[in-house]
Amino acid sequence: MGKIYKPLHVGISVYNMDEAIKWYEKNLDFKVIKDDYIPPIKARIVFIKNGDFEIELFQYDKPKSLPEDRLFPNIDLQTVGTKHVAFLTDDMKALKEKLIANGVDIAHEVIMEGNPVMFIRDNSGVLIEFIQK
Repeated sequence: MGKIYKPLHVGISVYNMDEAIKWYEKNLDFKVIKDDYIPPIKARIVFIKNGDFEIELFQYDKPKSLPEDRLFPNIDLQTVGTKHVAFLTDDMKALKEKLIANGVDIAHEVIMEGNPVMFIRDNSGVLIEFIQK
């Protein structure tokens, strides 16, 4: 059986690629590493990277709207399927201050097992989680 090593990337569909790239660069320090248009699927695909982790952004020519339930962490978790990407942070307070200063939508905050947890929404409404352990 083949060995599984580590997560390689996560895919996120967005409404507007150029705005999404700016948002991920400004707020999460990702940089573009590949940008292509794939005619058979009618989508622009951009890989962005921070450290060893990549996000594959998709912008379809005719994107479908994000269902409203997907905007709220505790409601979204009730629906079967992939939910969000989570990042470890060493300073939740500083991260939150940066995100607030940039006008980022904070969806939910909680302390879980003594660890601060924060969910935000990207500029397409996609949930992203941060945990400080």
